[in-house]
Amino acid sequence: GVGAMTWSPLACGIISGKYGNGVPESSRAALKCYQWLKEKIISEEGRKQQVKLKDLSPIAERLGCTLPQLAVAWCLRNEGVSSVLLGSSNPEQLIENLGAIQASAGGGGTSAVLPKMTSHIVNEIDNILGNKPYSKKDYRS
Repeated sequence: GVGAMTWSPLACGIISGKYGNGVPESSRAALKCYQWLKEKIISEEGRKQQVKLKDLSPIAERLGCTLPQLAVAWCLRNEGVSSVLLGSSNPEQLIENLGAIQASAGGGGTSAVLPKMTSHIVNEIDNILGNKPYSKKDYRS
């Protein structure tokens, strides 16, 4: 009867792809108060994350979605997750993120991503990420 609310499914914008070639001056990571984010992005770990994003791109393409939509759907597909807390800088980002759960309007858009998150797709993503949590259920009474 307990659920989790996840936050920052796009890892402070890293999953959006905007940091693939460094830190743009107009980005959050360029602000003085987000120096910690900039350091994370340009670190060795940050470079490894960018490689993983490139490895995830073909999965997003096959599903007809963006990496941010894939990330939100990946979070929501977990049975223990009740909701995902989204943040956006503009309405377009919010609409894109909502594409994870809702088909876009206008007839020519893509279908929702969440229903496409089969166990095969999730396993493929988990293999790329290499961070699947170990879950040991405790059935004590």
